[in-house]
Amino acid sequence: MTTPPASSRYPAGRRAFPHRDLIAIGALATHEILFLLDEAERWVAFNRQPQKRAEALAGLTIINAFFENSTRTLLSFEIAGKRLGADVVNMHAAQSSVKKGETLIDTAMTLNAMRADAIVIRHQSSGAVGLIAGKVDCPVLNAGDGQHEHPTQALLDALALRQTLRARGELASDGTLTGLKVTICGDVLHSRVARSNMLCLQALGAVVRVCAPPALLPMGLDMIGAEAFTDFDAALAGADVVMMLRLQNERMDGQFIPSPREYRHLYGLTQARLALAGGNAIVMHPGPMNRGVEIDSDVADMPGRSIITQQVEMGVAMRMACLEVLTRRARGIAGWGDGEWV
Repeated sequence: MTTPPASSRYPAGRRAFPHRDLIAIGALATHEILFLLDEAERWVAFNRQPQKRAEALAGLTIINAFFENSTRTLLSFEIAGKRLGADVVNMHAAQSSVKKGETLIDTAMTLNAMRADAIVIRHQSSGAVGLIAGKVDCPVLNAGDGQHEHPTQALLDALALRQTLRARGELASDGTLTGLKVTICGDVLHSRVARSNMLCLQALGAVVRVCAPPALLPMGLDMIGAEAFTDFDAALAGADVVMMLRLQNERMDGQFIPSPREYRHLYGLTQARLALAGGNAIVMHPGPMNRGVEIDSDVADMPGRSIITQQVEMGVAMRMACLEVLTRRARGIAGWGDGEWV
């Protein structure tokens, strides 16, 4: 596929996205987010064709280095790379020399010596992906680092919202989400998805509320620009989008909630509770879901309202766009040549 002409929403050539890596939504300008979303739109249509093989990344090698377990993110990055024609290698920490005591830096240097053309990294420590990015010569994509960020998840969520709003005839003409009221509820404290979504959605013009039990609300939400709630019913009032998050028990050290039953009673999304939001409110969840805890099955599977499976679909297209854009310099795409990276 050829590179599309520049939109009036962002500069031409590499100035539209001057970054070598994709580490954090917080490092991106609004026009850079819009650029990636527009690029991903092309791949949405491509992925719905019977034949889904492009040669944009033919001859390139992508390494998916996952130091944490993953289903959706790992599979979608693997599918994305293969649909673009790249050779994709998955590295699982449980099967690597990390288990033998190798340091993260030594692992990064090893990957770099293999001359990969892009590395996708998921790691349990905040900042680990940025650290690796500074040690290697190729683009690095953050597939989630600790409680820091998960940028491609936020981008795919924004893409799923744009697709849904466009189908309803409700998308703003400039492609943003201006004025959209989004409520994010769940384990906000431990959620890198919540952080990236707060930054991404607000950059696109949305109004973001976050809701959680007091013990699961992080400090400094006002500095990010999100309005904090502990009363889920109040947070739902007039919401256009409700995004639920799971309880990340694997990151909890101590008692954060009385019990799953009590949590569902106060913070679970039921049909009755969804009725408190806007009349046609969209339901989202990044997965994996704990059905019957943070969300009931009849809400998660609600036709016309839930776009949870669309989020998964958009994940492949969004990650294809990110891989394709970040490897343009290596592939000699016009306008993406030498120069300093941001």
